[in-house]
Amino acid sequence: MPDFNLNDTLNLFSKFTLRRAWNAGKVLSGYFVSKWFNKPTQWGYPISVSFEPTTSCNLRCPECPSGLRAFTRPTGMLQQDLFKKTIDEISKDLLYLIFYFQGEPYLNPSFLDMVKYAHNKGIYTATSTNAHYLTDENARKTVESGLDRLIISIDGTTQDVYTQYRIGGNLEKVIQGARNIVKWKKELNSKTPFVFFQFLVVKPNEHQIEDIKVLAKEIGVDQVRFKTAQVYDYEEGNRLIPTIDKYSRYQKKEDGTYKIKNKMGNHCWRLSHAPVITFDGLVVPCCFDKDAQHKLGDLKKQSFKELWHNDQYVKFRTQLKEGRKNIDICANCSEGTKVWG
Repeated sequence: MPDFNLNDTLNLFSKFTLRRAWNAGKVLSGYFVSKWFNKPTQWGYPISVSFEPTTSCNLRCPECPSGLRAFTRPTGMLQQDLFKKTIDEISKDLLYLIFYFQGEPYLNPSFLDMVKYAHNKGIYTATSTNAHYLTDENARKTVESGLDRLIISIDGTTQDVYTQYRIGGNLEKVIQGARNIVKWKKELNSKTPFVFFQFLVVKPNEHQIEDIKVLAKEIGVDQVRFKTAQVYDYEEGNRLIPTIDKYSRYQKKEDGTYKIKNKMGNHCWRLSHAPVITFDGLVVPCCFDKDAQHKLGDLKKQSFKELWHNDQYVKFRTQLKEGRKNIDICANCSEGTKVWG
């Protein structure tokens, strides 16, 4: 299945307004000025924002703080008043809204109401789910909400392989949830959401890469995408690191230990354009700060536009320019330097 989907791309571009395009141009220009002149520069407001519906999850995935119940921060649900207040402030500049950080979004009973609110503001909306709550009713509500993109995490085509990573999961529920979405898209004659299977490639499931493509075609989802796995204890090797080099973030050294493949430059596209907001209103640099250790602001105390240029943000951007490898959340990152990646 191709990586490019015309309908999804056209839908995304339809969300551009002159103001959003101008803002995106400012953000991109600021990023390159910062990169070329080695001076932290931030122009414009975020192009994309991730909002965390909840930290709760029904599964126990081994490389996920939510799955491991290993958070140092509280567990809770995003409240609609905080969400609406922030969206009202930034919606005219914001192009893309991701309803995901940690946890399972569908556990928040107000999740689809918030999707609809953002959709009515003309923002492209996306979420990632383990699909255990995509009942027939929820599938219909999802399509009706106007959600633009639905990422379904499915890391195996048989129950035994699937649960080696998605511990506590039920593959049949995932498959049925996907079928429900496809069904209601047809019933309601809707082109959205664009649905794709996200297959996290790890050693236990790498032999099912071709099988997931067949399953996706049979169900009728729009696309399959393969994702490399971030593991925390990789230096001495890890049972999850795949043997297929293409799908591994890590490379084995001559002494038998492992290192991250990518070169780490002192610049970060994600920091420039895609902050994360936790369920309780904390703003953190990106999705790699899963425990919200780098708190750059609190939306319960100040507006987003105030904190976007506050002292904490300026300090963090300066630290990154001085040495990205010295920032803990950046040390295991394989994505931050890629523009549009």
